[in-house]
Amino acid sequence: MLKTGAGRLADSGRLPTALRAVLGYYADAGVFDYGSLALKRAVDDRTERMIDDVFGIVEAALAEEFDRRAVEFDYDTKLVLPAQLTLGYVYRQARRDADGDPVTDDIATGVPGVSEDALELGPDQSLSPRERVVRAEQMTRLSIEALIDGDMRDAVNDDEFEDFEVDFDADARRVAETAQQALQADLQATLDGLPPVVEETYQWAVDYSEAHQERDDHFRGLMTAAENDEVDSLPDVREQYKFADFEEPPEGFSEAEIDLPYFRTQYARVGVLYDGMLDLYRLAGLDISDDFAKAIVLSIVGAQIWLDDVDDYDDDRREGQLTPVTAEYLLAPDDEAGYRRVVDITEQYLDLAKEYATRADSPLTGVAVEYIYRSGKPEVLPGAPT
Repeated sequence: MLKTGAGRLADSGRLPTALRAVLGYYADAGVFDYGSLALKRAVDDRTERMIDDVFGIVEAALAEEFDRRAVEFDYDTKLVLPAQLTLGYVYRQARRDADGDPVTDDIATGVPGVSEDALELGPDQSLSPRERVVRAEQMTRLSIEALIDGDMRDAVNDDEFEDFEVDFDADARRVAETAQQALQADLQATLDGLPPVVEETYQWAVDYSEAHQERDDHFRGLMTAAENDEVDSLPDVREQYKFADFEEPPEGFSEAEIDLPYFRTQYARVGVLYDGMLDLYRLAGLDISDDFAKAIVLSIVGAQIWLDDVDDYDDDRREGQLTPVTAEYLLAPDDEAGYRRVVDITEQYLDLAKEYATRADSPLTGVAVEYIYRSGKPEVLPGAPT
């Protein structure tokens, strides 16, 4: 009865999305952990300070570049959510192991003895709860800077500067390039001070993703051919984009997951960056389960489709950009079928992500996946129910 009532409340448009996500995850998975709410506050507080530190590097560079005493800078940080969830995952494990009980109380004070002390990286399965938290915080700080730098680099390459916000009038490109270059230099200095395997892991993920981006013109050609009804164009979209094969499938994923629609292209587009991020935590000796890793990667692919690609459908169709959403409308017999397929594919990813979050004992991640789903606006798509 409680789960049924929670489901009804989750479907009510009168409640905030965050609360609907908590109720929806409880209704779906039967998991409601009050300690996770306190855990989220602790994670948010810690990572907000990390983000402020990253932005401080940018603000110092902008002040020097534009000869100003001080600069206020802001940038969209939604993409760091997986790093926040991973920190919460380690916090939860460490607090449980330190106390001997599951996390049910207020974790806002963190694990006793947590400090900023830098620890040498390296696998060590005998780490104490305190050591695990310190290493997790170190990796989260590194991951946040790397993710923001990568996103900025993509934005500069694509001449998209609207997310670079400063408190004075300035040339947008100059602001963006200065910000990205400052982070790149600081990130490189950090990597230079760590064991070579850390940079090798980071660079592998970046190179993998950039190799996919370099095929953008090819994918645009597939879309143009399909739009023009050229012979064999739709089979090419299906075989080379929707169900493309891996040369070497990523470790930890089952055949069923690898066979998901668009998994090969979307793993290369966004998933590999977060898979690589999780490998950094593992290099620091932290136990990141395959279930948790799959929850993160599948949720990020689902979010990319459900939030960005759905919202950008009109622009992407007009500009000839092939995405899972534009591809489905090309492959479907009509708009209604296209809409249903986009919803179905997204739900495949997000339902699996929630399942793995539950198996990994990470209710915070399960709620985050539910939040992604309930934040989507599929009604903007052609063929959506009226």
